[in-house]
Amino acid sequence: MSFLSWILVGLIAGWLAGQVMKGGGYGVLMDIVLGILGGLVGGWLFGMIGLWPGHGIVGSIIVAFVGAVILVWLTRLIKKA
Repeated sequence: MSFLSWILVGLIAGWLAGQVMKGGGYGVLMDIVLGILGGLVGGWLFGMIGLWPGHGIVGSIIVAFVGAVILVWLTRLIKKA
């Protein structure tokens, strides 16, 4: 994937995760970072269970979204502790 694709996937996945997790919003830059890190977490997780939701940008967005939701959930869990 090109650098621009990473940014686009990160932005979409981070924004979607913020909407689903009913957060207060993290801003565009944090959405991108959250989505890219979510892509790493999601890629690792999907690889561990042997699943991949498809090829191309849509599959990448799904993987990054799942990873971003997990990251948001873990962050909130740690903040409560």
